[in-house]
Amino acid sequence: MEIERKFLVEKFPEGLPLLKEAVVYQGYLCTRPTVRIRSTETPQGTCYVLCFKGKGTIARQEIEMDLTKEQFLQLKDLLPAPMIRKDYKVYALPDGHKLECSLVDKGSASEFMFAEVEFDTLEEAEAFVPCEYLSHEVTADPSWSMGSYWEKYRLGGKGK
Repeated sequence: MEIERKFLVEKFPEGLPLLKEAVVYQGYLCTRPTVRIRSTETPQGTCYVLCFKGKGTIARQEIEMDLTKEQFLQLKDLLPAPMIRKDYKVYALPDGHKLECSLVDKGSASEFMFAEVEFDTLEEAEAFVPCEYLSHEVTADPSWSMGSYWEKYRLGGKGK
């Protein structure tokens, strides 16, 4: 089960310890249900993942499976549109949570940034008090999902 809250942000945060940095590419084989592939490039190497996500906003079923590069490339050939690029950074929050920030399609007309905080339980997610940096929450708005972004900016509004 994935439990997370999502926020729109203007820039990467300042003053928080940086834990991880990567370039992520993701594409959707379908969005209902969500079936996506993702490559994550770090200085240590690249990993490839197939991900299935269920319905929901703050909490939903998520299943991830590692792929070989060859499997990833075969699935990438099935995508109906170019992959989304995310400049991805993970920071440590003072309360022990991790803040995952993504700059989506930098330099494009559709560029935007969001941040997510993941939780172990729904109660923990609901009790989380966001700092001022996380003032624009969009957790409950499915139009801010990456699947919706894919449909709007890669498929021209035609869902799959």
